[in-house]
Amino acid sequence: MARVAGVDLPREKRGEVALTYIYGVGRPTARHVLERANVDPDKRVKAWSEDETGRVREILEREVKVEGDLRREVSMNVKRLMDVGSYRGIRHRKGLPVRGQRTHTNARTRKGPRRGVMVKKKPTAAAPGAPRKAGA
Repeated sequence: MARVAGVDLPREKRGEVALTYIYGVGRPTARHVLERANVDPDKRVKAWSEDETGRVREILEREVKVEGDLRREVSMNVKRLMDVGSYRGIRHRKGLPVRGQRTHTNARTRKGPRRGVMVKKKPTAAAPGAPRKAGA
């Protein structure tokens, strides 16, 4: 099992796809890293030698911000927007879409499950002809 940037890469997948399991690495970045490390992108991770794994790990650490560092940076950017009180920060705080999407319909991912309007039933008067309780 190749462990790169604190993530266990799936052994049966091609190197190019396996690297995308790391937060912050997509297909283009994976291709670039494998090219720099002289590793065939079509080669399965289980076929990588220790040397190849080491080269990939070193290039990722040196050139690409991934996993914990990237998550921290993104969360700090969002926190800064909220602290400044910008429009985008307010949308983040309220849990609404940030990039101009419509909210009249849709936006369920950001807004969460629907909370229906509570409808109160009016107390029904006793139906005519219905038997009444004695003594009441």
